[in-house]
Amino acid sequence: MVNTDRILKNFTSMVALDSPSFDERLVCDYIKNYLADLGIEAHEDGAGAKIGGTTGNLIAYVDGEIDAEPLMFSAHMDTVEPARGKKAILHDDGTITSAGDTVLGSDDLAGVVSILEALTVMKENHIPHRPLELVFTVSEETHGGGVAELDFDALKAKQAYVFDLDGEVGTAASSAPTILTYTAKFIGKSAHAGFASHLGIHAVKAAALAVTKIPCGSIDDGVNANVGIIEGGKATNIVPDLCTITGEIRAFDDAKSDEKYHEVAAICKAAADAFGAKVEMEYAKHIRCFNVADDNIVVKRFKKVCAAMGLSGACVPTFGGSDNNVLAQYGIDGIVVSTAMNNCHSVDEFTTVDGLTKAAELALKLMLDKN
Repeated sequence: MVNTDRILKNFTSMVALDSPSFDERLVCDYIKNYLADLGIEAHEDGAGAKIGGTTGNLIAYVDGEIDAEPLMFSAHMDTVEPARGKKAILHDDGTITSAGDTVLGSDDLAGVVSILEALTVMKENHIPHRPLELVFTVSEETHGGGVAELDFDALKAKQAYVFDLDGEVGTAASSAPTILTYTAKFIGKSAHAGFASHLGIHAVKAAALAVTKIPCGSIDDGVNANVGIIEGGKATNIVPDLCTITGEIRAFDDAKSDEKYHEVAAICKAAADAFGAKVEMEYAKHIRCFNVADDNIVVKRFKKVCAAMGLSGACVPTFGGSDNNVLAQYGIDGIVVSTAMNNCHSVDEFTTVDGLTKAAELALKLMLDKN
């Protein structure tokens, strides 16, 4: 029942609109006007002003004819850089790419288009459906900065489908990690490297020792870690008095992220002590883990609908974060649904006509499910 030509028109139109994090104004207006044409009134909250952006989250509630719990359908409006001047190019084999100098923006405009198409089919065919809550967020790519500013007391749905996962349509993420980042600032003492190096305390060497000791990669069951940045030194003839390393820890168990951070902190202190330096540690948890059980109705409904469509219905863990991490902290049970976006966060990003069509069909069938 979905209209592939309409899906492509909406997708290519929105791709052409610049919508980097903190400046989603054009895409927000497009969605708001589109919903208004369907007779759905959406309102914009004050998240933009709170996070220093131009746009708030866009929220709408659609009453339903089916007596059932409301379902939330969510996607985010922002894209990562390079995102200005995007253009969707349709290839003969049905693949859709950018021109190669920007991201495509299927992360997450594929999700937005899927939800809009499902709503359009329901409205134009007057199909009875359950109550729906629509949430289009800003600044998801900044660790869910926009969704964190939602007025959760005003939301009605306690079940959610967040259309924001890469890969084949018919899969979903039912668990995702806590994401913790840390900074270790090693403080030494500067001295002339040629005449008085013995008077200095080498902050870079202390930091380098720590980096060799900090575990990276898959460091434990359900835990990934990395040291991503090291910065220090001013000149070749100065013993560096400052060096900073920055890393992250991702864990499906929130307590384990704390445990691994404290292990990193101990390693950094030992490395600083070895050179007579000091180290100052800071960390932040950007989002917290969620884990949805297989017997949860959100998962069971997804699997049932996918089976009817001939899709796998696989629910898998992902080491990526999404708005769903934040929703889970407010008692909303949700999973993150694949929308056929691939190679996200790169200029090689692509999607397909078939994938966009299937994602819209999946959104429609979830909206119409009576259970």
